[in-house]
Amino acid sequence: MKKLRKYAEKPIIGPLVKLFINFAISRQANQISKHFSEYLSAVVAINKSHKSESFKIRHKVYCEELKFEKLQPTNEELDEFDSRAFHCLIKHKPTGAFAGTVRVVTSKDPKQMLPIEKFCLSAINEKSVHPSDFPREEVCEISRLAIPKQFRKRATDKFQGSATGSINEYNYSEKELRCFPFIAVGLYLSAASICLNMGIKHCFVMMEPRLARSLKFVGIVFTKVGPVVEYHGKRAPYYINRELLFSGLTPGFKSILSVIEKDISDQFNAK
Repeated sequence: MKKLRKYAEKPIIGPLVKLFINFAISRQANQISKHFSEYLSAVVAINKSHKSESFKIRHKVYCEELKFEKLQPTNEELDEFDSRAFHCLIKHKPTGAFAGTVRVVTSKDPKQMLPIEKFCLSAINEKSVHPSDFPREEVCEISRLAIPKQFRKRATDKFQGSATGSINEYNYSEKELRCFPFIAVGLYLSAASICLNMGIKHCFVMMEPRLARSLKFVGIVFTKVGPVVEYHGKRAPYYINRELLFSGLTPGFKSILSVIEKDISDQFNAK
């Protein structure tokens, strides 16, 4: 593709090469979007059952696996922010299993602090963008992203039986496995879709710098607004808004965002 871009600068064949590049990008975008929507879908946890599924995934990841939080007798992980958060799940269509969850914590007034304000306020640089810079109804925090183990296995060749799509005790086709690295991206795009539907303009998140770098590859560019601190591991505060999201997102993931946004909008309207 880099060589083609060089040729595209030549006056004679440039227009044809540019046309080919645009076609290739468009085709790739359609394939990515089709591939994602074939196997995965976004589900807003509006009812009690779906919220329970979200809390159970969080318990498996944050309590049982990572041990960031205490084990709960209910096998559900909740905190004080869940009552004013929108929860979203990614569903694996062929099995009906949920492949991940994320929440968007909202605020109505300064007394309703975001998690980042309550636990990591000192991590935000004084000269950087801050939640208090905006009307409270326009700010949120994306947090508690969790993906079960069986949906975090991409390297099929490392496991016996990989030729038939087997990963440990779980069985997925090779084609389906290409979607699984998209799950984290899908969750962030689901959170973005909730914000777009609810008119929330400014998002904050505490995340590992390597995750921020990974998201940058697909065009989800978060702005780092503070240093790395110890908070459930090495994490730093990041910020993103609508303009930053749409200016950086690659064509393939813009297509996925459109699919997810429509699904989420339909679910809100149905409610």
